[in-house]
Amino acid sequence: MALDEALLESCAQLGGPVLRFYGWAQAAATFGYFQHFAEIEHLTPLRPLVRRPTGGGLVPHDADWTYSLAFPVTHEWYALAATESYQRVHEWIAAAFKRIGIVAELATCCRKPMPGQCFVGYEKSDVLWLGRKIAGAAQRRTKFGLLIQGSVQPPPLDLAKAEWQAAMCVAAIGRWCSGWEEVAVAGDLLARAEMLEGAKYATREFNERR
Repeated sequence: MALDEALLESCAQLGGPVLRFYGWAQAAATFGYFQHFAEIEHLTPLRPLVRRPTGGGLVPHDADWTYSLAFPVTHEWYALAATESYQRVHEWIAAAFKRIGIVAELATCCRKPMPGQCFVGYEKSDVLWLGRKIAGAAQRRTKFGLLIQGSVQPPPLDLAKAEWQAAMCVAAIGRWCSGWEEVAVAGDLLARAEMLEGAKYATREFNERR
């Protein structure tokens, strides 16, 4: 969470949008920036529970694939309405799945989710596979840009995460970007992430602030 916030703050200096793939060293769960801790702590046994810098609901991270996207304020995605950026990122994910032979579609309506939980039910433009939600996202716009944090709960098929990540990169070229360059997480960027981790995301004061 800390590195995603640091990337959002730095994406303008980095020269454009940043796509980050990451995983979890242990089972955990994140919840939306505006959620109340007391209302969500009983919804999952997963710990730690970490407040995200984006909105949305409770997301379990015990077997999912996670990614983030940071766009500077000068990028066209920043000017999109929230519904448009939500749809666009899920069109991207569905296109990536198609490249590896998985037919996914965007929900045209909704199946009311359980309050506060992202993957129990689905909303319009979530990614579905055989009627089951397999991808959702949360987003937030700040003075630095647009941050999207997403979770993919892969279908129960023989899929490799690295194959999907490669398909994500390829699917964007020509439609949403001209190419990708690797960003080193070092120097000031790493220092900022470590500061945010220690002073914010690892603290009870932040995670239980409301």
